[in-house]
Amino acid sequence: MGPVPAAALAYNPAGMRGWTMRCPFCGYAESQVKDSRPVDDGTAIRRRRQCQGCGARFTTFERVQLRELVVIKKDGRRQPFDRDKLARSIRIATRKRGISDEQIDRIVAGIVRKLETSGEHEIPSRQIGELAMESLASLDEVAYVRFASVYRDFARARDFEEFIRHLPSEREEER
Repeated sequence: MGPVPAAALAYNPAGMRGWTMRCPFCGYAESQVKDSRPVDDGTAIRRRRQCQGCGARFTTFERVQLRELVVIKKDGRRQPFDRDKLARSIRIATRKRGISDEQIDRIVAGIVRKLETSGEHEIPSRQIGELAMESLASLDEVAYVRFASVYRDFARARDFEEFIRHLPSEREEER
């Protein structure tokens, strides 16, 4: 789960302080927090809310953001960094590999922490991909190759062969 889209936030001029969370089901601008708990090793808060209009329950997440990150794509376009997009791509690479959501969340949190503390506001997509590959290489070799095949845009079977040829062999890892 990621941050709530901006469209879900509503300014509440009726005496309540600041912004409220708009119900994703009926759009009502007031909800009550029923439960809050830390998640992701205390780097985020999960809030269970109930809409004051329709009574539906929904979950929101709140996390610290040290700086607004912008990703510079290969073609030069700039777009806001999307933590959920990174998590989705890692989940695809690790699908059916026995890797837990908690492990993936830790990888994503580690990458985000490195990016936020780098001091840079604009991050090349290449740097994000390399950090993800580095994390996956130490976690699961198959997930690493899967991620690399998309990230490095493998077009032929020969691309896989070349990439795998440069992986450390099991004998080298045991040393």
